[in-house]
Amino acid sequence: MWKRQLKKYWRSKARMIGSLGQPILFLVALGFGFGQIYQEAGAGNYLQFLAPGIIAMSILFSAMFMGIEIIWDRQFGFLKETLVAPVPRSIIMIGRTLGGATVAFLQGVIILLISLPLGFQITNWVELPLVILFMMLISILFTALGTAIASKMQDMQAFPLIINFIIMPLFFLSGALFPIENIPRALEITLNLNPLTYGIDGLRASLNGASHFGLGLDLGVMVVVTLIISLIGTYSFERIEV
Repeated sequence: MWKRQLKKYWRSKARMIGSLGQPILFLVALGFGFGQIYQEAGAGNYLQFLAPGIIAMSILFSAMFMGIEIIWDRQFGFLKETLVAPVPRSIIMIGRTLGGATVAFLQGVIILLISLPLGFQITNWVELPLVILFMMLISILFTALGTAIASKMQDMQAFPLIINFIIMPLFFLSGALFPIENIPRALEITLNLNPLTYGIDGLRASLNGASHFGLGLDLGVMVVVTLIISLIGTYSFERIEV
């Protein structure tokens, strides 16, 4: 059993290190590649706009893929050993979600720290607790969503395909890469229905004071959606079949 846990530990570490490559590439390639164009358009420093979105992206990808641990444990029999423990399945679900969310949160912190020497500036240091809160809400929300999806699946190869099918629209239609003012109406409606939009907007407001919806709405939407998805994830996990 300890060997299995050790393998899981090193697997999660390798996945965490490997998944840092894409956010760093986005920060460097987009931040510096489109920075001059963005500035010439009169919109200011693009890296200041981009960094909160990339931080949320790193959390999103890491959190959603935490669900694959359930499929892995199911295939190797470890999930059955966990479920026979004399504790409610809801408690196991909460533990898994918080554990996965912590890893995703730490990855977001790493990207935040990496963005600072690249030129990103935190202008609202007093609101750093709100930054942590929004990062944790994003982490918990999408870890619970990944867990809910994995609870209904048994094919380890199909899980990444489905997750990517969900992640890419969530990310690209969240305002992470472009301002959401003066966009087509259909795109605006899609962005407004995407919970990640409010998470990123809340991060921007907390980090540098730039907000489209306002901190109150961002926080309210994130709290409500996180609670709903967590309840759905718990319901799915409680009815998981091994």
